[in-house]
Amino acid sequence: MARSTDKQLHTIMSTHSTTASTPISRRFSVAPMMDYTDRYCRYFHRLLSKETLLYTEMVTTGALIHGDQYRHLHYHPTEHPIALQLGGSDPKELAISARLASDYQYDEINLNCGCPSDRVQSGKFGATLMKNASLVADCFQAMQDVSNIPVTI
Repeated sequence: MARSTDKQLHTIMSTHSTTASTPISRRFSVAPMMDYTDRYCRYFHRLLSKETLLYTEMVTTGALIHGDQYRHLHYHPTEHPIALQLGGSDPKELAISARLASDYQYDEINLNCGCPSDRVQSGKFGATLMKNASLVADCFQAMQDVSNIPVTI
């Protein structure tokens, strides 16, 4: 996204701002949806409610470690409260990704253990993780150990 668009978003959304220190209400949230909950969708949702917990699209550990971190992690501060959803099943890669995400001050980092998509299942994460509770525990602990942000499943 071009920097000029960031300024436009800030101007439009400045009256809808919350901060990372604001307690997160769990009464209503917008689930992470692949190919939908990008920053433009979240902008629209933020116009509708400034307290709703918004989730990013799921970002895989491979995309963060080997791809454009800024593109995957950057968001506008007025999107708070916002949670990053990570997809992966390797505790070390999830720890690296959680550490990278910590620098972006998300309100929460969520480990995807529910996505039923064929694309996700072929990568051995998402809903397939529910079959291996000990791996989920290892992934969760690895993320929590390196992050100063709450980690959820």
